[in-house]
Amino acid sequence: MPYSVGLQAASAALLSAGFPVLFTTAIIVLLVIVAITSSLQKDVLDAPSRLPIYSLFAIIPFFRRRYDFMNWGFEATGQSAFQFDLLRNKVIVVSGESARQAFFTAKGLDLTEGFKILSGAIPMVRGVTSDLQTKRISLIHKRLAAVQKNEQLSMLIPSMLEDSRRLMETWGNSGSFDPFNNIYELIFQLTVRSLSCAEISDDPCVVSRLKKLYDTLDVGTTPATVLLPWLPTPAMVQKLWATKEIYDIVVAAITAREQSGVSRNDTLQMLLDSGDEKLVVVGFIMGLLIAGARATGTTACWMLTFLGGHPEWRDKAKAEIEGLLASQNAPSESLSSQLASIPLETWETETPALDSIIRETLRVAQPHTAMRRNLGPEMHIDGKLIPSGSYVVYPFSDVHLNPDIYHDPWKFDPNRQPETKSAYSYVGWGGGKTTCLGQRLARIELKIVTALFLLGFRHCIVDGSGKVTPEPPLPNWNDILLCRPPQGSFSLRYERSSATL
Repeated sequence: MPYSVGLQAASAALLSAGFPVLFTTAIIVLLVIVAITSSLQKDVLDAPSRLPIYSLFAIIPFFRRRYDFMNWGFEATGQSAFQFDLLRNKVIVVSGESARQAFFTAKGLDLTEGFKILSGAIPMVRGVTSDLQTKRISLIHKRLAAVQKNEQLSMLIPSMLEDSRRLMETWGNSGSFDPFNNIYELIFQLTVRSLSCAEISDDPCVVSRLKKLYDTLDVGTTPATVLLPWLPTPAMVQKLWATKEIYDIVVAAITAREQSGVSRNDTLQMLLDSGDEKLVVVGFIMGLLIAGARATGTTACWMLTFLGGHPEWRDKAKAEIEGLLASQNAPSESLSSQLASIPLETWETETPALDSIIRETLRVAQPHTAMRRNLGPEMHIDGKLIPSGSYVVYPFSDVHLNPDIYHDPWKFDPNRQPETKSAYSYVGWGGGKTTCLGQRLARIELKIVTALFLLGFRHCIVDGSGKVTPEPPLPNWNDILLCRPPQGSFSLRYERSSATL
């Protein structure tokens, strides 16, 4: 009797507490039930080892300190593969050469489904950037390939150089900046120029607004917004509002183009002339803008940071670019005009130093974790069962920071020869059936930004107190977007050269 009275009193108190308390209590109860259910599951003999913690305790580390979490998982289980649950989602993390080879070649492992559930940092609009039919995904890939054809890329180079010149002019003759602000902003502008339209890329205010909205998506990507997207947390509400604003900006630009009747030589015009339905056009721009800007932006920030700490490679890259200009008999005009006169083929085939720098930067400072979902049937990787519907994760650090493959792996050394002894020993652009479809555009962006900066400025690395430091900062692989060191720990000090940008 006392127990029933106590329960009645507790129930009455709970009901009188209001909706927020009821809702929070319901979520907590749900999470506890899921945790208990997961802990009671019995694994088959060939299942990967489970982490020695309750699944709920794995959620925050997986999203906030992924590099440390996965290294701990391999160490705690003593195995080359382990599993844990993200609520009702079974996640299996694999490592090693044979697992890497199987991961990048298995037909049943789907990138789109894996990324959607485990990442959550792309603006999700049903039928536009998520829940896409295979046919629509293939069409978007086809259009991305069209953007990177010779004629289209050649046409883009002068515009991208002019954008770079305009933004670099705003930096003044000398000073210092955080590359993860200034250089990332520059790459975002070039990506908008390449993958959207003049209505957006010609308006600095709109581009700035777009960048802030995409930054909101990044900040708002929390474990709750990824795993419980229906939960109206403040972060989820901010993400939804930012997604709506991005959608409105893109749709407004498309509508303005259609109503003007004026044809422009840009990506939007190519999409419209191809007769693509509006959802495909909007999805192409919304999804690829941020996918391209994040990866290329991270690489550009680190390239210039590493070159600031390795003057021998900075000088080698600068001499290579000056050699290109000399061989082209470029007119004695501004640097951006001279660089625009270099043919696309020359940029792609006659820059071995820049190619080596890009390759090494991708190896040491791209904190990728490849994510897939097994769409079936069940399969085995390294003798471990991968059930249908489960998620499989492969950390790039397993190969790129492996001292057995790369001696002194944290050292930035573009002189490294490509490793060929083990399968998929370099996956900077992906591997197997899932390589980066925009890598040709990304390479050109990286090269022209680096070229203009090295010819137009002298730079070095300074620490948080402004003192010149000979060593670049260590990439932070727990930062899954930018590999960014602690903010304020360093910056790039620069001085303008005598040349006109």
